[in-house]
Amino acid sequence: MKKINDQLGRTIEFRNPPQRIVSFAPAITDTLYSLHLEEEIVGRTRFCIHPKGKVEKAMNVGGTKDMKIDRVRALNPDLIICEKEENTKEMVTELEKHYPVYVFEIQTYSDALNMISGLGELTDRTAEAQRLKQHIESAFDSIPTPKRRKRAAYIIWQNPYMVVGKHTYIQSLLEKLGYENPFVHFPARYPTVTEDDLRAADLDTILLATEPFPFGKKHLDTFSQLLPDADLKIVDGEMFWYGVKMLEAAEYFKQTLLR
Repeated sequence: MKKINDQLGRTIEFRNPPQRIVSFAPAITDTLYSLHLEEEIVGRTRFCIHPKGKVEKAMNVGGTKDMKIDRVRALNPDLIICEKEENTKEMVTELEKHYPVYVFEIQTYSDALNMISGLGELTDRTAEAQRLKQHIESAFDSIPTPKRRKRAAYIIWQNPYMVVGKHTYIQSLLEKLGYENPFVHFPARYPTVTEDDLRAADLDTILLATEPFPFGKKHLDTFSQLLPDADLKIVDGEMFWYGVKMLEAAEYFKQTLLR
């Protein structure tokens, strides 16, 4: 058995190394597979869709905020992994009555790298996790620094419009990529904004994410009329996942955002 504190300061005790893992966070699930834990992962959410061809073998235990507790019980996990933003406090409270539940909190690029190290420690994959972390750091180090910080809004929802704000992993990426986000001064982490707010923000760039709302080319006309001087980009929301997806994301950012 192993005893460890999670990122919320909670002490958990679990079988070392764990043999039956349930992950409730899609990006963490994807990263666990990259650490060669195919046999150990027994449960995942319906939103855990990567890596295709492998993740389908693990049982679907519901959503990130609406789990199927009977399916979790059937799996008898010896470790459950959650993330503070992805999953609800009520879920963690219910799960920890019966199982060890490790909770990550990922709000920055550094948090994402630390999560990878943490997964390695949790699952006895320290060497694999360290290699992945180093590859990601090298990939991001190769991203050129822009000459000027552009003011950008990363829009995640419509009716009402919602944007990425402070204390979020996506905001940390925007900052690392050289963008200035005027909506970090709003009180919410994902603030609701009006058309007037968008106009007043003096934006150089609008980033329309393909998730959670599926923005696409059909939405460009609306924003070009609203903000005719802004550069409009449809961006792949999965490239703003933390974990193993960051390897692919670094090249995507160079080719899509910084050209």
